[in-house]
Amino acid sequence: MPRALLASFANRIAMPDLRWMPDDGFSVSRVRIELLSGLTVALALVPEAVAFAFVAGVHPLVGLYAAFMVGLITALIGGRPGMISGATGALAVVMVALVAQHGVEYLFATVVLMGILQVIAGIMQWGKFIRLVPHPVMLGFVNGLAIVIFLAQMGQFKVPGTMVNTGHGMSGGEWLSGLQLYTMLGLVGLTMAVIWVMPKITRVIPAPLAGIGVVAALVIGFGLDVPRVGDLASIQGGLPKFHIPVVPLSWETLEIILPYSVILAAIGLIESLLTLNLVGEMTGKRGGASQECIAQGTANVVTGFFGGMGGCAMIGQSMINVKSGGRTRVAGIAAAMFLLLFILVASPVIEVIPLAALVGVMFMVVIGTFAWNSFNIMRKVPLTDAFVIVLVTVVTVMEDLAVAVVVGVIVSALAYAWNNAKRIHAVTRDSATEEGAKVYEINGPLFFGSSEGFAELFEVAEDPDTVIIDFAESRVVDQSALQAIEAVALKYEAAGKKVMLRHLSRDCHKLLTKAGHLMVDSDDDPDYALAVDYSVKTGILGGH
Repeated sequence: MPRALLASFANRIAMPDLRWMPDDGFSVSRVRIELLSGLTVALALVPEAVAFAFVAGVHPLVGLYAAFMVGLITALIGGRPGMISGATGALAVVMVALVAQHGVEYLFATVVLMGILQVIAGIMQWGKFIRLVPHPVMLGFVNGLAIVIFLAQMGQFKVPGTMVNTGHGMSGGEWLSGLQLYTMLGLVGLTMAVIWVMPKITRVIPAPLAGIGVVAALVIGFGLDVPRVGDLASIQGGLPKFHIPVVPLSWETLEIILPYSVILAAIGLIESLLTLNLVGEMTGKRGGASQECIAQGTANVVTGFFGGMGGCAMIGQSMINVKSGGRTRVAGIAAAMFLLLFILVASPVIEVIPLAALVGVMFMVVIGTFAWNSFNIMRKVPLTDAFVIVLVTVVTVMEDLAVAVVVGVIVSALAYAWNNAKRIHAVTRDSATEEGAKVYEINGPLFFGSSEGFAELFEVAEDPDTVIIDFAESRVVDQSALQAIEAVALKYEAAGKKVMLRHLSRDCHKLLTKAGHLMVDSDDDPDYALAVDYSVKTGILGGH
């Protein structure tokens, strides 16, 4: 088994879908677009990585190193060109309790184990289960995440250095006021206006990058007093160094880090795979879920050994990249390398960029990410789907993405089961093949949700001595269905009557055989007249 897993892993890493070449081929213009898109993303990554590091209670460089390493590795071998990964708030809010109680070294060990779990999920191809996420949940996901991105920018409207870490994230702080606040709001609006107008003038420079450049030049040229990137923290540092987490290799350590690792791995994969689907819809590309799991896991294992806080896909930065024209792995790699360049040599330049410009970029991401058509959709879809959209949106904002998606899937599944449970009904008629027999033609799926309704379809006392139950328009799904059939047959047996089952499909036969209710001598053909008889003498479903 380990050899098979290793072979699967090696096969996936050896032949990833690199997609270095865009569909229209590389050109000087394409390379320029990819590099400028990567630069725009890198600029937007800086305040996010620093802010999320503060949320987790670690040094800003821990967040920046994570953004660089996770971004670089997932750009190289990830499942979807165009996606951007890095340190995220969804993971940071889980990490803060671990760091507060046990220290940053336990965080590094947790990130390594988190990555291993994600690699295993990729090798086992568990990423395909993201297909089970219904569309209403996806709408709620993007709406909730847009609101979360918007709320995350509110911290930039507070006086730098006044927020405190409460052990559950950063809170408090004094709001900007007076001329400084009005200037900040004006610059945010100007950034958004430039981003909106720029594509109508030229697409030589990505609109977000143009917005950042115009506002930064205005602030630096006139010496405006507004918060800048350097007010958050210094981003200057060296290359990340290999570092084995300093934690005891003991069972107690595993007991501490395993729960956090499982939660972080689940949140990271859910956010990454949903972002993968969203980017896929925008770029017209599909697949790559298992490859993305392996890429995220590999990135987190490496990050944990190089002093990073781990990460996953970032929907905001991914939207910036895609809308700026980034379509290949070059943009993601460029973003990571530009970020490293900022840390090593360009920190003095980056630290003077006004936060207002970056907030304006993220506000445009919010506008582009929010599914505004969902308001119209909710008036047309079933009430349950509309409820799921609102529910997932609210839970994403109030709790976190993973909880919201799980809640949304559960509610959607329950609604589906309930709707199918109400579909079960029967049409009765006299049999054309068995004289004096009554036929119940069952319509609708027979499963745990409809088994009780199925039992209520039959009039045992009033029925003739022979009853035929025809499943041509039905499907026997699970053990509850088998038990329901058995219970009905026993009622007829107790009344001294005979039950015959018709048109059971092959998969129904397999279920009945597994349950020990049916002995099949040959493959069943669901189209022939009589599938099985129920013997009132033995109480066993037998082959016919």
